[in-house]
Amino acid sequence: MAKIISIINQKGGVGKTTTTCSLANALGLKGKKVLLVDMDPQSNLSQSLGICDVENNIYQALKRETEFLPIEVMNNLSLVPSCMDLSALENEMNNEPGREYLLKELLEPVKDQYDFILIDCSPSIGLIALNALSACDTFIIPVLPHHLSIQGLSGLADVAKKIKSRINSKLKLEGVLITQFSHRKVLHRDVQMALKNHFKGRLYNTTIRENISLAEAPSAGLDIFRYAPNSNGAEDYLKLCEEFLSKQS
Repeated sequence: MAKIISIINQKGGVGKTTTTCSLANALGLKGKKVLLVDMDPQSNLSQSLGICDVENNIYQALKRETEFLPIEVMNNLSLVPSCMDLSALENEMNNEPGREYLLKELLEPVKDQYDFILIDCSPSIGLIALNALSACDTFIIPVLPHHLSIQGLSGLADVAKKIKSRINSKLKLEGVLITQFSHRKVLHRDVQMALKNHFKGRLYNTTIRENISLAEAPSAGLDIFRYAPNSNGAEDYLKLCEEFLSKQS
């Protein structure tokens, strides 16, 4: 039975999509079967994997206009792509009973086909994020090593706490991941220490270093392991994958 994990932060530009894509591909390299669900109307995850303008997307599936049909991207890795129309979901489903369970209902029948299901969330806390947190077992928060990024985590923590108490009692924090990290910068080290003290064992020891290859790979429609397998980005995400797997029961 798959473990479902949302990669979420209401702040944009923190590496959510990069982390979702790279961790999924690393898990695939380790022999794990992974399903990716693109729940961001910007479709950056889909585009990063070279998938664009597909009719059977998550928006249509959530509205029950098409079947839930993952696309096999490569060995051990499948994707349910997104589209711009997903941004209209909140208004269209405003009066729909049980609208927070739309994604969960789609994932239940396929959970036994995968080891992990990773959900790439949009940078906002609305119906899309609510569906992701209602459907998942745990969530990962990528965060930049800046003090403003830390301050923004309190709002997400409050939302997660409410969802846990009212909708999804099993929801818990999988981990916090620092991205675009430079050990040479005092600010980055200070933020790392603050996060370590605050999250008490939930901060990954692995940090994702600043790496241009991670920014370049999506434009080629490739993951970091195919685009630049010897880069710092590939090395860091493979290390994250190993740390992530070591914590799975």
